[in-house]
Amino acid sequence: MDSLESMNPLQRATRRQFFSRCGMNIGGIALASLMNKAGMLSSSGAQPANPMAPRAGHHKAKAKNVIYLFMAGGPSQLELFDYKPKLVELNGKPIPQSFIEGKRFAFMDSSHGTNLLGTRRAFKQHGQSGAWVSELFPHTAGIVDDITLVQSCAASLFNHAPAKLFMNTGSGQFGRPSMGSWVTYGIGSECSNLPGFVVLQSGPRGPRGGAVNWGSGFLPTSYQGVPLRGNGEPILNLTTPEGITAERQRQTIDAINALNLKRAVETGDAEIHTRIASYEMAYKMQSSAPELIDLSGESEATLSLYGIEKDKPSFARNCLLARRLVERGVRFVQLYHTNWDSHGGPGENLQGDFEKVCREVDQGQAALVKDLKARGLLEDTLVIWGGEFGRTPMGENRETSGRNHHIDAFTMWFAGGGVKAGHIIGKTDELGFNPIEDRCHVHDIHATIMHLLGLEHTKLTFRFQGRDFRLTDVHGEVIKGLLA
Repeated sequence: MDSLESMNPLQRATRRQFFSRCGMNIGGIALASLMNKAGMLSSSGAQPANPMAPRAGHHKAKAKNVIYLFMAGGPSQLELFDYKPKLVELNGKPIPQSFIEGKRFAFMDSSHGTNLLGTRRAFKQHGQSGAWVSELFPHTAGIVDDITLVQSCAASLFNHAPAKLFMNTGSGQFGRPSMGSWVTYGIGSECSNLPGFVVLQSGPRGPRGGAVNWGSGFLPTSYQGVPLRGNGEPILNLTTPEGITAERQRQTIDAINALNLKRAVETGDAEIHTRIASYEMAYKMQSSAPELIDLSGESEATLSLYGIEKDKPSFARNCLLARRLVERGVRFVQLYHTNWDSHGGPGENLQGDFEKVCREVDQGQAALVKDLKARGLLEDTLVIWGGEFGRTPMGENRETSGRNHHIDAFTMWFAGGGVKAGHIIGKTDELGFNPIEDRCHVHDIHATIMHLLGLEHTKLTFRFQGRDFRLTDVHGEVIKGLLA
């Protein structure tokens, strides 16, 4: 009888070893079947399809791209858009107990105030819509006929990190996909050499909660947001090392991808295909990302419109980069700007500190809408402005004036991408505490954004741990009044 050493290796292998090592094992067969059903394989079936390839939605879209201007910290609507003469008249008086009975606020200690705080800011009506805008936003006042103000927004969570998570993912729990991830999962991106979901940040620090706000949760990580730097190297360590030729680098990436693909077949781990896609995208971005942030081709008139200072990072610069990104077909661009937290006290008062952060965003956000409109991009681009919540009509007991977090009523605005122009939705009571017309919850806002992008929010689901999840959970109604 032949010894084991002299036997053919296939004869020595157990059935389990055979299926685990062969080019198309049971796991690989199952994976290929699932990926084919999900559209994750190319037409040849030999290579995984591009996860960001553009796909049709559930119905005809009004918007192709999204630019989300996220004002991290919760801007005070009462100092910006929701003018309340009665609140000014009752300044310093206690709020009626009926308003706050049973309510919880972020700060319930000695700083929690119950006296009403009227704004010190001058308001004027602007445009044909007659929208009230404060003196703090003179540039934004000039675009009121291009935007729709929603003054009756409502959220569910009143602390910063979970509230940001809720506004971005529809849940206050970690591990859920962000809106940008859901969008790119649903319809991909029309840009092949930049990520489909890009994040830009400005201000003294990043948003509380950090990367989970643009994470992909349980979706494949191809769909997570990619933070880019506004100047210098867009992504650190992206450039080719010295002494490595383009041909050598291409050979290296091809070899790594081949090993990854082999491992994907052996293990059935779909996440390996995300790794393959990330290597390919990084390779493409070595040329596309530096070209993106190079503003030398922009005219002086454009730079002046945005108020951009040469080589200086800023929200205005990020607004221009956002326009350049959607021009290149990037599906979802999210800008975070801090710090809008206005409790009162050092660095967070409603006087000089609030004025400063308003100046930082006012010109850039107005210029973005004007620039998109002038280039014919606004009709296909949905622009969103807002924070995670608003501010209370009561002041806080601190050394300088400020307001507590408020989830019952706050203001957001929308422009382009199938949205009515020059319109006002919703109304709050005379103190600005509660909506009295057309309450728009965060879930409704998410449902409407999805609708404008051609996605039915109840149908865009992903099965995880035995349940079909969606951005709006089991809630959400499209805000019909927002649609053009």
